[in-house]
Amino acid sequence: MPKDSGIGASPKRREDVRFLTGNGNYTDDINAQGQAFVYFLRSDIAHGRITSINTDLAADMPGVVRIFTAADFEAVGGVPCGWEITDRHGNAMQEPKHPILAEGKVRHVGEPIAAVVAESLEQARDAAEVIDLDIEELPAVVDMKAAVAEGAVKVHDDLTSNLCYDWGFVEENREAVEQAFQDAAHVTTLELINNRLVANPMEPRVAIGEYNRSTDDSKLYTTSQNPHVIRLLMGAFVLGIPEHKLQVVSPDVGGGFGTKIFHYAEEAFCTFAAKACNRPVKWTSSRSEAFMSDAHGRDHVTKIELALDADNNFTALRTDTYANMGAYLSTFAPSVPTWLHGTLMAGNYKTPLIYVNVKAVFTNTVPVDAYRGAGRPEATFQLERVVDKAARELGVDPIALRRQNFITEFPYATPVAVEYDTGDYHATMDKLTEIADLSGFAARRAASEAKGKIRGLGVNCYIEACGIAPSNLVGQLGARAGLYESATVRVNATGGLVVMTGSHSHGQGHETSFPQVIAEMIGIDESMIEIVHGDTSKVPMGMGTYGSRSLAVGGSAMVKATEKIIAKAKKIAAHLMEASDADIELKDGQFSVAGTDKAVAWGDVTLAAYVPHNYPLEDIEPGLEETAFYDPANFTYPSGAYACEVEVDPDTGKVSIERFSAADDFGNIVNPMIVDGQVHGGIGQGIGQALLEGCVYDENGQLLSASFMDYAMPRADDLPFYAVDHSCQTPCTHNPLGVKGCGEAGAIGSPPAVVNAVVDALQSAGKDVTHVDMPLSPGRVWAAMNG
Repeated sequence: MPKDSGIGASPKRREDVRFLTGNGNYTDDINAQGQAFVYFLRSDIAHGRITSINTDLAADMPGVVRIFTAADFEAVGGVPCGWEITDRHGNAMQEPKHPILAEGKVRHVGEPIAAVVAESLEQARDAAEVIDLDIEELPAVVDMKAAVAEGAVKVHDDLTSNLCYDWGFVEENREAVEQAFQDAAHVTTLELINNRLVANPMEPRVAIGEYNRSTDDSKLYTTSQNPHVIRLLMGAFVLGIPEHKLQVVSPDVGGGFGTKIFHYAEEAFCTFAAKACNRPVKWTSSRSEAFMSDAHGRDHVTKIELALDADNNFTALRTDTYANMGAYLSTFAPSVPTWLHGTLMAGNYKTPLIYVNVKAVFTNTVPVDAYRGAGRPEATFQLERVVDKAARELGVDPIALRRQNFITEFPYATPVAVEYDTGDYHATMDKLTEIADLSGFAARRAASEAKGKIRGLGVNCYIEACGIAPSNLVGQLGARAGLYESATVRVNATGGLVVMTGSHSHGQGHETSFPQVIAEMIGIDESMIEIVHGDTSKVPMGMGTYGSRSLAVGGSAMVKATEKIIAKAKKIAAHLMEASDADIELKDGQFSVAGTDKAVAWGDVTLAAYVPHNYPLEDIEPGLEETAFYDPANFTYPSGAYACEVEVDPDTGKVSIERFSAADDFGNIVNPMIVDGQVHGGIGQGIGQALLEGCVYDENGQLLSASFMDYAMPRADDLPFYAVDHSCQTPCTHNPLGVKGCGEAGAIGSPPAVVNAVVDALQSAGKDVTHVDMPLSPGRVWAAMNG
């Protein structure tokens, strides 16, 4: 029988009640008394010098409160980058200032130049339209390779070039890798593009700044995945507000996918303007603004090479990648193509030598940062495409080639500086073979051919690193923040608990799964546990939610705090039962003395903590509240194997996904239903990247895919029903829950499975096609089929 509560059960998500009944509390639902509205005048050219800006006429328009330009922010810092990369020569990356409003130049379409604060949004927009702005248009640089060519136009005049950094990893492997390629029996080479994406969460970004002149306190409501990091970056490095004078609140958030991790200029502006205007200031992004102001994802161009010996064993791997940073460095942008990408290039395979080179490049485009998976999808796509191509060149079964090279002994130290603690890649491949019914593929292919379609099968494996850690290591790698998590558990006198966590939920179901963990530990009903998050005034400190860290890091902090609660409660129970606390056991909400029938209920102990009439006051103080910080010892390493079957229409090139199967190893599972949902969503986004989505600029830096008319999001009829399994569980060895993370897996494993399937289909039809770049639109596939 399935469990109905605690770890391993699938209770319905409690937060869905308010979401489905229209009672969610999103940032745009908040309206402060006396608030004004801001409209940003944004650049409509990609690169230009601001020669003049006159706001006199606009300032006299009805309802205008104040107009801001860069001159108002001369004493304010730029939007900071949260990670510094040191290049392969030992030099720090080039790091240009990222102003709140454009200073002197505009560097991408959508960059804010001026901001109009008015009584209504309509009045602010009307005033912005009459600002007299003159910009001398300059040549734009969009192509990454052209951007680093000699004589290229510079995005930032004060930098030596458009090259942010030239990163090599592991540099001491370089000569050995080159020798391995010289000695190889076979070398497979592949050049590919990881297409630029727009995250497009359901809820656009919103910021509301408030200021209390009597106390000098500032408050920001914002759609953020990590409000404490916003408080740290904005308060300390931009506006100079002490942390105790700045409150950041992130209420219900309608999806993030990474794009709401970062600190944005609009947040700093609203906080600054609220003080300057002495009234609340609100900004709500339009969908059009989101396309040209939210950080984009991916955008890599890569050459990857795989060396094999005469027995088809992998001997070496090397990659050369150009990674687009856009016009400015977003919060975590430098880390994505380096430490979140290069360290995963071993994948599931025991390749002894690896060298990764990444050139990060500034261009006149929107900044690029982490998007669901953040570096891991890029690494997996390169690796799994080149492995598949190698199998076809060698004439061997793609699954057999993978199995031959799987890592089988753990822990396993890779040549790219990480150590996998657990895994069983043969088990996930076995499970995939079963749930995908691979033995029946030949019959399905024949059936497709009978109706004039071409059917293909694509298989791939993945591994990812989640819960990025530990803080002392990432600090050495350039992180400018710690990556621990905190939790405070407060027990009420009647036995209910309030858990204040630094993790943030924007669709992950924390209010359901977190109580399952604590309820299991104590033996009480989950309804007695409330989760509080997203408010820096209530939670001591936190690093937010991204990188599939919620349970592995945030949940572990809750476990540690709850263990402290239980230890203290046992002392109280021991006093009440006149026993030694070493003999006290807690089960099903009852404290008992081992080997006796003496027992006292959880609620009686918690009441005693706050009504200490019979209490061991000489040993412990009243009350029952504990805080814990958890800093992981290592990443966690989820892994899996995915299979995709497609049909291709030979007349039009249209690809349809017919079957999709996913076998994942997430370690221990707290809520299987929520895990299924996370995998489903990730696969949907991965299929979207593979078949439909692509953010496109022209040579002048104009965004051609700036609306849903031109940017194709996946719809229900683009996606099949999935076969999903997570029964292969090798628990993580270094966190108390044994969990690994599941939020990004689907987006990591699905793109190469789709592309592998399409290439297989085309080759089965006799087409000499070894690769098709994403998105695999009908036109692109048809062109590949027809040379």
